[in-house]
Amino acid sequence: MSAQANKQNRIVGGLTFVAMLVMIATYFAPIWWVSLTAPNYPADAFPDGIRIHFHFDGVYNGCKAAGAGTRMANEIIQKDLSHEDERYNPITDQKKDLNKGAEGLDCVHEMNTINHYVGMFPISTGAPVEKPLAKFFFGFFAVMLAGFMVPTRKTRLLVLSAGFAAVAAWMLVDQYVLGALNAHVESYTRDAATFFNEPEKIKTWGDNVRSITHVAIAGLILAMIIVVAGVAKMRAFSLLLALVPALLPVFFVITYAGWLWFFGHNMHPWGAFTVKPFMPTVFGEGKVAQFSTYSYPYWGYGMLLITSACLALAILIRRKQMREGSAE
Repeated sequence: MSAQANKQNRIVGGLTFVAMLVMIATYFAPIWWVSLTAPNYPADAFPDGIRIHFHFDGVYNGCKAAGAGTRMANEIIQKDLSHEDERYNPITDQKKDLNKGAEGLDCVHEMNTINHYVGMFPISTGAPVEKPLAKFFFGFFAVMLAGFMVPTRKTRLLVLSAGFAAVAAWMLVDQYVLGALNAHVESYTRDAATFFNEPEKIKTWGDNVRSITHVAIAGLILAMIIVVAGVAKMRAFSLLLALVPALLPVFFVITYAGWLWFFGHNMHPWGAFTVKPFMPTVFGEGKVAQFSTYSYPYWGYGMLLITSACLALAILIRRKQMREGSAE
């Protein structure tokens, strides 16, 4: 192998390795943030509004830690809730949290309460299959990138086969042997029941989540087999090992927008206010009743773009190598 080919292989390997590390880090990072503001949530008590952060594995509280503003916010919420019906679970639950002297506001809970007024599902019920399986998809992508680093097909196939076998075993043990799937379905139905008192329907939803998760797990294992077979049969197929992970920013936005559409077009009559089906704001500022909504990418999304940029450069170099015959 020529010195030029060795240099190109080192560049491809370096770019891909950096992309892999950054990609793995994004799993733990906030990718997108959403905030609601309204006159009854003054800026001195809620400087960022009712704010939440979207990660690949769930939705997290985006409100700031305790301080004078938080104490004021607690007083505002206590005053607003003092006239509510004690039978309203989200409200009473929140009263209990505040009476315990919580150090900060749980803005996920608060946004769920606001959404309940218009008959919207709890945030935690969104992407019930994607969130618990996200870590395995990241493992799948990491193995693909590890295979892409290798310039020879035979070694690449060994890396892919061993890596995919490890990810598949991890997934099956986690979901079935250790009971993560059952625990997730129980959590999902419990969260849904907090806002929706129809046990039979909720049970059906839980069964659907379980069934679709079975299909998704089988589909991921099938995808592993297809990737190994594709790399073995077609030289150009190896470029997909980097191209698919490079599209993660697109995959996230499509999934995020799809679930926003679902939430906005599947309202229920429990709401105190009637709102026509609508498409929540994916990017930018919007308006729903008296609330202003803000939805923007966060620093984790910037990390995804860095991953994509590194992989794009690596793909271009590897494609040139394949044309010149210095890589398989």
